[in-house]
Amino acid sequence: MTANDVNAAAKQSFDLVITNVHIATMDSAIDDTYGTVLNAALGIKNGKIAWCGNAADFPEFDSLQTPVVNGHGKWITPSLIDCHTHIVCAGNRANEFEMRLNGASYQEIAAQGGGIISTVKATREADHEALFVSAKDRLNALLNEGVTTVEIKSGYGLDLDSEIKMLEVAEQLNQHHPIDVQKTFLGAHALPPEYKNKADDYITLVCDEMMPKVAELNLADAVDAFCEGVGFSNEQTRRVFDAAKKHNLPVKLHAEQLSNLQGAQLVAEYNGLSADHIEFLDEAGVVAMAQANTVAVLLPGAFYFLRETQLPPIELLRKHKVAMAIATDFNPGTSPICSVQLMLNMACTLFRLTPAESLAGVTVNAARALGLTDRGVIKVGLNADFVLWDIDSPAQLSYQYGVNPLKGLWKDGQQLK
Repeated sequence: MTANDVNAAAKQSFDLVITNVHIATMDSAIDDTYGTVLNAALGIKNGKIAWCGNAADFPEFDSLQTPVVNGHGKWITPSLIDCHTHIVCAGNRANEFEMRLNGASYQEIAAQGGGIISTVKATREADHEALFVSAKDRLNALLNEGVTTVEIKSGYGLDLDSEIKMLEVAEQLNQHHPIDVQKTFLGAHALPPEYKNKADDYITLVCDEMMPKVAELNLADAVDAFCEGVGFSNEQTRRVFDAAKKHNLPVKLHAEQLSNLQGAQLVAEYNGLSADHIEFLDEAGVVAMAQANTVAVLLPGAFYFLRETQLPPIELLRKHKVAMAIATDFNPGTSPICSVQLMLNMACTLFRLTPAESLAGVTVNAARALGLTDRGVIKVGLNADFVLWDIDSPAQLSYQYGVNPLKGLWKDGQQLK
């Protein structure tokens, strides 16, 4: 072996190197709210982060054979994660929005076929292609903002065939779109019209027919339900969770949005991934979530669109060290907002999160809310999913909205933007 061969062997091999950047790693092991590494470099190999640290310490590599990106002093963060959406659906409810602003009541809108049932009707009537095309457009909007992982729920079918159709479309998006899609079965979202006044019978359908088929087809990564006075009771939700347990599916819950039915305690009892909305969450629920490591998913878009006044208990969540995630809750009725960047700002302005908390909410904590351990942090061994932003500090991502600072986006080490 020649001296040149020895020197070449000593060099570390990378598929991509990023230099001249600052990195908000979101790694709690780094003693900084953003896990900051200034004057940094990043090495990518086989779709994973192979090296991260100060550029002065970067190992020797073959610069002639390795693509090198100069970040020109910009910032890198983990790519963003939208951990609660209803992106697969048909129709819209702009007419209801207008009716409400012209003074119509909820009952008047419902009497004219409005409300969630209008979305159910449209979604049942839509075919796979129509649902795929509309959902793809929404995913594209999120991708343009630096999102590379999205959770998509069913729940606008409310019968076996339509729920399966929604989840099949979500899987098609996962296969044919750059964004990774996590699929959640939300059969217990609302009571379909054919089961009016028969909620227990409908839950039996969800548990005994829908869920076994969803599990058989491997169409869900998790199971969700809506535990609320206008949704399903605590006991009905427990039946859904028991069925999910039989099929080895983790659970999460729409909980404490409009009242406190102790849904957060229930989902924590099942070691649930997350409790979402949680405006009416009390300290007992927070403590239960802390003990179960259940993530609190905050949904400022719905809070804003519904003009709610009951704030989630942010101080209690901080006190008990419950991880807080943030998501769009995109849906046609209560949060028709498809922008994670706007959620960053809303989380700060409406819920008074700090910019560091809000960024953690769409990266590391959003990954935790989906049960994902391979992303959400810039750390050796994790997925090379990251964004290059033209910003002066990470706080700028929460501070400003409307001018997209994204300058580069990578998923599994491959550049998408």
